[in-house]
Amino acid sequence: MAVSKTQPWQAVAQAAAAGQQDFGENYVQEGVDKIARLSAHRAALRWHLIGPLQSNKTREVAEHFDWVHSVDRLKIAQRLSDQRPAHLAPLQVCLQVNISGEASKAGVAPADVLALARAVHALPRVALRGLMSIPEPAQDEPARRAPHRALRELRDALQQAEPGLRLDVLSMGMSDDLEAAIAEGATMVRVGTAIFGRRNHAAAQA
Repeated sequence: MAVSKTQPWQAVAQAAAAGQQDFGENYVQEGVDKIARLSAHRAALRWHLIGPLQSNKTREVAEHFDWVHSVDRLKIAQRLSDQRPAHLAPLQVCLQVNISGEASKAGVAPADVLALARAVHALPRVALRGLMSIPEPAQDEPARRAPHRALRELRDALQQAEPGLRLDVLSMGMSDDLEAAIAEGATMVRVGTAIFGRRNHAAAQA
């Protein structure tokens, strides 16, 4: 997935023209604006919300995005399900897990993931697909791989406990640790800087 947050829509258009189909946005309104500007390519592109989602923004996300990677509480998932238009396919969602236990990070605690997964799986207009994490930065390869391994093992444990869950996505790894994430089983990596270069905050507002 190409993380296009704070990048101008023209850069997204260039990446799409080169064959990139999946784009990740952190901010709801910025993402909705880009989706509108690139509406001619809508059928070919998949838009992912990867940033925090507040309750008052769920309707916009349910109406415009294809994926949400940052579901960490049932209230958000319920609102997304209730607000997903009937003519669209179910919204694909991942549960964000605070795999490193950082106080400053969003995400459900690993011990609480199974209960949340069961509840989200039962909702009619969202499809639970897997787990997402943003671990704290690490300096060496073993330390980079450890949290990704922990998320994979958590996913495997969930599937063993609840065989009916379809958890085929591990959204983990970014530009600095994508190799470690892939080595531990990532199915979706979130790459921004390595594709677009350094973020251009001024251009994103243009």
